[in-house]
Amino acid sequence: MNTDTVSGKPISEKQLPERFASPDYNVLLVANKYQTGFDQPLLQAMYVDKRLDGVQAVQTLSRLNRMIPGKEEPFVLDFVNDAENIYRAFKPYYDATSLQESSDPQKLETLKHELDEPQIYHWSEVEAFASIFYRSPGRQTTADHAQLQRHLQPAVDRYKAIPEAEKREAFHEKLEAYVQSYAFLSQIIPYGDPALEMLYSYGRFLLPHLPLGDDDAKVKLGDEVALQYYRLQRVSSGPIEVREGEPEGVRSPVDIGTGKAKDQKAPLSEIIEILNERFGTNFTEEDRLFFQQITEKARQNQQVIQLRQANPYDKFQLGLRKMVEEFMVQRMSDNDKIVTRYMDDKEFESAAFSVLSKAIYEAIPPSTQDQPTPSP
Repeated sequence: MNTDTVSGKPISEKQLPERFASPDYNVLLVANKYQTGFDQPLLQAMYVDKRLDGVQAVQTLSRLNRMIPGKEEPFVLDFVNDAENIYRAFKPYYDATSLQESSDPQKLETLKHELDEPQIYHWSEVEAFASIFYRSPGRQTTADHAQLQRHLQPAVDRYKAIPEAEKREAFHEKLEAYVQSYAFLSQIIPYGDPALEMLYSYGRFLLPHLPLGDDDAKVKLGDEVALQYYRLQRVSSGPIEVREGEPEGVRSPVDIGTGKAKDQKAPLSEIIEILNERFGTNFTEEDRLFFQQITEKARQNQQVIQLRQANPYDKFQLGLRKMVEEFMVQRMSDNDKIVTRYMDDKEFESAAFSVLSKAIYEAIPPSTQDQPTPSP
């Protein structure tokens, strides 16, 4: 909601460009919505506090390149991205844009057939989901969300019941590829088959409910860490010359459903770097050994072992949190600064515990009845 700082009344989207052009406003704080679609030529400076990649970087930073008489040269102060990544993002779009390889729209039909085949979802469920999802605004009710989930759950249950991790992974990859490809191709090709659109909407909502085995081995710190401190350091300054180097083309989806995600694990060796970057601390490699010692102590604790072998990961975390605090207090003399920060700063504690609990859980062999580990 955009709010007038003087009257406190809401400012509509249609009013925002005009109101921002008035003398009353000089700064616009953007989360996502106006990151790519807000055209206001008066924008001259940007302060970036999130990672930008590929076309998202181009669209976001291009909010500044609208022309207006008397406008000074745009300025960007970036706290996250380096110049090389921004250069690579802009390079394919400079001067002329060429498509390296064209997409085959027929592959979308092929992919849909491959998704239908294992009967993880039934088409009646997709149609029932669509009948609610595409209701006109006047017929929507507060109960619609629960109804949508009701039509997704059978597919989730069938997916989880598949014993072979390879088959689950193959379905997940194909569904993700279908959703991404349809979102891209439907902008330029008027598909006449409503089933493609229905499966796209259904698949987009189904994907977050499908656990992927490989993801269980990854520590995802993005959702666990909140920004609280800045450490200011000038890394580089100056223009990024995209004239340099050979022209680069833009890639479109071709062999959809065949890509493999690269493993990006965050072992204990990365805790120090992550905490220093996000919390402005100055922990060293010696401090990393402290976390390793906590992990080893927990791994040899019989109570922790029993907790690990009797519970899935989410329940394991609930029982482990208090014990990790006790292990830290016991070793407080070894590293007072980490323990003090862990006890006093909830955000810091959450970030560190997310990695520690994962490392402890994986360090203890599971029992024969153990369940797959969900992502933290």
